[in-house]
Amino acid sequence: MAVLDPVPWDTQLRSAGLRATAPRRAVLRLLSAWGRPATHADVATALAPDSWDRATVYRNLCDLAEAGILTRSDMGDHVWRFELARPVTGTPDHPSAHPHFVCTTCGVVSCMPDLALPVEHVPAAVRSGRVEVRVHGVCDGCAA
Repeated sequence: MAVLDPVPWDTQLRSAGLRATAPRRAVLRLLSAWGRPATHADVATALAPDSWDRATVYRNLCDLAEAGILTRSDMGDHVWRFELARPVTGTPDHPSAHPHFVCTTCGVVSCMPDLALPVEHVPAAVRSGRVEVRVHGVCDGCAA
């Protein structure tokens, strides 16, 4: 996945009412490059050589998620994973409603293509809220 230059990040951050700080840019650049959900530990470890401490990374992940620039999900293991929010056609109020694949062997989480599910016969709360779809199985790396 292509890494976006800092100018669009700065614009997006300011539009969300956040300052365009170096740690926020670093988090966004990293998640953009990875293109998959990442835990706080993953991000903090990757940014440690740049001298960003774990608390700073965590605060920025939470601020970016609260602003809607990132989404935060629990994949069933009680660990928050963060990724860039991506709008879904027809549901601008519910970004990043795409399914994820969770490897039951190594625990790696990856994004799957957008998936349209019919919602005619589901409770109204499901139709109006964010729904997370997770597919669990063994990834290609572990199956080999």
